[in-house]
Amino acid sequence: MLDVILRFAVILAVFLLLPLIIGQTEHKVMAHMQSRLGPMYAGGFHGWAQLIADGVKFAQKEDVIPAAADRRIFMIAPGVALVPYLVVLIVIPVDRNGFGVNLDLGLFFVLAVMGIGVLGSIMAGWASANKYSVLGGMRSAAQLMSYELPLVLAASSVAMAAGTLSLPGILEQWQWWWLPWQAVGGFVFFVAGLAELRRPPFDMPIAESEIIMGPMTEYTGMRFALFMLSEYVGIVVLSFLTTVLFLGGWHGPFLPGWMWTLLKVFLLAFVVIWLRVSFPRLREDQLQKLAWVGLVPLALGQLALTGVVKVLL
Repeated sequence: MLDVILRFAVILAVFLLLPLIIGQTEHKVMAHMQSRLGPMYAGGFHGWAQLIADGVKFAQKEDVIPAAADRRIFMIAPGVALVPYLVVLIVIPVDRNGFGVNLDLGLFFVLAVMGIGVLGSIMAGWASANKYSVLGGMRSAAQLMSYELPLVLAASSVAMAAGTLSLPGILEQWQWWWLPWQAVGGFVFFVAGLAELRRPPFDMPIAESEIIMGPMTEYTGMRFALFMLSEYVGIVVLSFLTTVLFLGGWHGPFLPGWMWTLLKVFLLAFVVIWLRVSFPRLREDQLQKLAWVGLVPLALGQLALTGVVKVLL
């Protein structure tokens, strides 16, 4: 019982700490890449406490609910967007003995629960009774339907290669030559995951220049902050899953396993930030074309290649 409590405490600490680190890193990396000065005063050195200051600011804001909104759905939507990512972290292995729960169907569980998180923005868009929010919710639904298929197909390729749906089991079977073998699947999984998180250049459901803030337009205070936090937690979860499935997780020379996992996670998080700075937002037709004409055939090709290699081995 004590072991379970300690593991849950560690997972909760990761859930609360890593998103803040990645959020602060995003501010500073974007400032350097775009040659502009970011917030530099909160906390002193390089504005290290800016996210804490933002949290205090959100906590002081009034919690406003539109008169025409569906109050119950409007209130629970931020929680629906955030909580599934905490549940996912419970089954992700950080080290050979560092995971909360080892499920035989761990990969299936993770993909199913991540899909629930996307429903939070759809619920928020419908419940807000705002035309911009509804349009953002519709765009979120379209992205979910389009990118869930390549995401699942890419993950299935790794499960087929390892012969198990258990995340620790996949890492036990992992070999260094899986890096080139599963590279296409890793690319598809990562891009599809970014689209499901609605991160730039796949942020059409938010698109400030078109629909203000999409599903979050009517949200204020801590409910808005929960949506922001869910985005950064989603980056953490996507980076962890890509690391575990395609980059070997804890495998690596010299350093402890958990350190290799975290290094790979932060590298992928940096790539997420880099993509935000480097690429403009796609149009809706370009988004759908990338999914159905680009990623789905690539994922099917990776699945077929995995099947052929497994037969030959």
